[in-house]
Amino acid sequence: PLHNPAHVLGLKAAQETYPGVPMVAVFDTAFHGTMPEHVYRYTVPEELVEKYGVRRYGFHGTSHDYVTGIAADFLGLDRSEFNGVIAHLGNGASVTAVEGGKCLDTSMGYTPLAGLVMGTRSGDIDPSVLTSIMMRDPEMTPAKMDSLLNKESGLLAIAGNNDMRAVVEAMEAGDERAKLALDMTSYRLAKYIGAYHVAVGGAKALVFTAGIGENSHQFRELAVERLGALGIKLDAEANKVRGDEPRIISTEDSAIPVLVVPTNEEKAIAEATEALVA
Repeated sequence: PLHNPAHVLGLKAAQETYPGVPMVAVFDTAFHGTMPEHVYRYTVPEELVEKYGVRRYGFHGTSHDYVTGIAADFLGLDRSEFNGVIAHLGNGASVTAVEGGKCLDTSMGYTPLAGLVMGTRSGDIDPSVLTSIMMRDPEMTPAKMDSLLNKESGLLAIAGNNDMRAVVEAMEAGDERAKLALDMTSYRLAKYIGAYHVAVGGAKALVFTAGIGENSHQFRELAVERLGALGIKLDAEANKVRGDEPRIISTEDSAIPVLVVPTNEEKAIAEATEALVA
């Protein structure tokens, strides 16, 4: 609902401007098409599934797909041998469980609202909270609630800012709301990582990618320090190194390697397009 209307406008404009040129759509949900039914189904009446297509679709698939291939190559594994947990962390954020190089599970659902705490999105929330508010407040329309959850929640709601850099700086300066926001965000992420580590039968790597995942050593540290029970450990100095190439940021005695892998969704889209039209 947030992204598709803009894409449709762009598609129509491109068709009008470049008539006769092949138009290729690369769907961000495609990588998640391998999720089994017991993973993608919601426990709602079949009528809703058939009438509205209600199920988990997942997003950031282009990035998760690209990073899966790069991580497997970096570790010297065939893609089909790669079991891992990929954390795509930006203003929008998602985690994917990869088994045998394919998506087994992912944190986003029917829309990109589900899962992790994000810049302005709530992530997971008890649905009854929403229905209860809407029943009590006649001015809280579905459209307003949708906007509130997508544009006024997440880090912004707790810390007053949706920029991770600003929130980290505020925390380091002693801001308690910023600390709370980062505690909530890193805790939610660690829960998903732990769950997906189990889901894939033991991940061979934990991978961070996207704007926050690649650049915020502070947030990576906050998240990974919650994974001590899994034996996952960061190398403090390696974690602070920035670069444009895949790298390991864990200690030698970490149970599994922790990687930072820069994503490149544009390249992945171009390669998918070339494969289709070449």
